[in-house]
Amino acid sequence: MQTAQANPVRVEGEIPYWTTVAGRRRVLRRAFYLRTLGGIEKGKAVLEVGCGVGTFTEKLTEEGVRLTAIDILPDFVQKAYRRINQQAHCVVADAMVTPFCAETFDAVVGSSILHHLNAEAALKEFWRVLRPGGRLALAEPNMLNPQIFVMKNVPAVKRWMGEDPDETAFIRWGLAHTLQRIGFQDIRIFPYDYLHPSTPAFFIPFVERMGQWFECIPVLREFAGSLMIVAKKGDVSS
Repeated sequence: MQTAQANPVRVEGEIPYWTTVAGRRRVLRRAFYLRTLGGIEKGKAVLEVGCGVGTFTEKLTEEGVRLTAIDILPDFVQKAYRRINQQAHCVVADAMVTPFCAETFDAVVGSSILHHLNAEAALKEFWRVLRPGGRLALAEPNMLNPQIFVMKNVPAVKRWMGEDPDETAFIRWGLAHTLQRIGFQDIRIFPYDYLHPSTPAFFIPFVERMGQWFECIPVLREFAGSLMIVAKKGDVSS
């Protein structure tokens, strides 16, 4: 049986932790959350922020949506465009200052992008380009997870992991307050994901079962690795 560590990177530039056996399981679950909680359906206009080389872009195009994917790195945008066989509009753009008109999209989704940005500025921009009633769905690292806490706050570890100095993670209550201040409604932020990318393939079913149990326990769930962030831009009449 192939181990997680032996799995090759499928696309040059793809983040290694998405390419292990466990990493691909995490991609599928995260993509499911982005699609369902983001209200992504056929015919919807969707903006994916921070598309990278298209790891999640190809999952989103499976829904038959009118997808626009952006990233600030031209090389990544080109790779994403080739990867999805030109099934989406891929644009080089800054997620905090996009080139799109106000109220353009029915949904804004993204994976592991907000923690690279000025979160409030980015969320205000997402609000601007969303149509009334549009959905926001983001997946981000959870600062209360012990490993992530060390990675984001211990400079030596941060350098060793190759992270940018300004990279951070989020505590869900503070992020919910920011979303509310901007004007988002129906805010729901929940921790999930105990499956580490380096988990050996034979051990994945056990870790997934334990993780599902931990996610149901009020205290333990707070230490999961990821946060799922869901909110809605209120209708004009609300």
